[in-house]
Amino acid sequence: MTILALETSCDETAVAIVREGNSGSASELLASEVASQIAAHEKYGGIVPEIASRNHLIYASRLLNRAAGLAKINLSEMDAFAATSGPGLASSLMIGASIAKGLAIGFGKPYLAINHLEGHLLSPFFGSGQEKNQIRPNVSLIVSGGHTMLVQVQALNEYTLIGRTVDDAAGEAFDKVAKLLGLGYPGGPEIEGHARGGDFNRFDLPRSMPDSENFSFSGLKTAVRYLLPKIAGPFCEPRTPSGLTQTPYKLDRQVLADVCASFQQAIIDVLVCKTIAAAKKYRFNLVTVSGGVSCNQELRKQLEEACTREGFEFKNAEPWLCTDNAAMIAFTALLRLQAGFQSDVTEEIDPNLALAK
Repeated sequence: MTILALETSCDETAVAIVREGNSGSASELLASEVASQIAAHEKYGGIVPEIASRNHLIYASRLLNRAAGLAKINLSEMDAFAATSGPGLASSLMIGASIAKGLAIGFGKPYLAINHLEGHLLSPFFGSGQEKNQIRPNVSLIVSGGHTMLVQVQALNEYTLIGRTVDDAAGEAFDKVAKLLGLGYPGGPEIEGHARGGDFNRFDLPRSMPDSENFSFSGLKTAVRYLLPKIAGPFCEPRTPSGLTQTPYKLDRQVLADVCASFQQAIIDVLVCKTIAAAKKYRFNLVTVSGGVSCNQELRKQLEEACTREGFEFKNAEPWLCTDNAAMIAFTALLRLQAGFQSDVTEEIDPNLALAK
């Protein structure tokens, strides 16, 4: 069984082809192509929906042809077609879903509408060879630019929401603080890079909602905003903002590193603490993490160390599976097709599609 999937939920155009493994072996990734739009949106400091959807139209057909060529398979030989149906930007979701539906109708094959968050949720199991045994029960931390949530996973399609962000997602906080500091976009890698040389104990930043299973990072962002003029003195020199990514203060290199390290550690502390607490409370032995922010090496390291201390197994998605990609969508579609799920081609996209209640 071979499935082709498209992912166009935001600003990455992606196409992947996944083949079912034999006799319980891992599913085989035949092709995974991604066209990034970071350069197109960087000067705006965030995603511009109109630009994103226009570029999806340009890139999609190229990636389809390239993926089919790499997989050495004709589109007519696919057993099913899939696309992300939500959550995401409506104008972007519509591009991938429309193409996948057209292919499914044209070749008379099944269509599967896939939840982007379910793709992240299941991505730690891709390539493990355990797909035939379905998804193992776990507490999953999904942490990305638009989402931060903890989910109880019992099996495929059996998910219960534990907690989620009530304001900014962790990735969104990284982007906004990076902008305050005059760093580039996306903010996560920028802050992580500067934090490597910093002292995470230098600045005392808040850890919000410590007694809740939900998350809040807006206050942390605000704390950084108020911190900057306080440390101006001998550490900074004022300058006039003239662009979206500039800040009124030019920080000394070490001070910048310390701010980044302190901010990053505040987010990591919250993510690790709440994840471990959830695993204990709901009695799960496996903890998984996925999503773009989980590419952060310090987060992976500290979460794995915490799991080891508490006797939990830890599983994370490979870094290339953490950012938006179609491989996780194809993998999820494969599991759902194996379980007897299909979608109607009349099914609409849903920019606010929920993963679990």
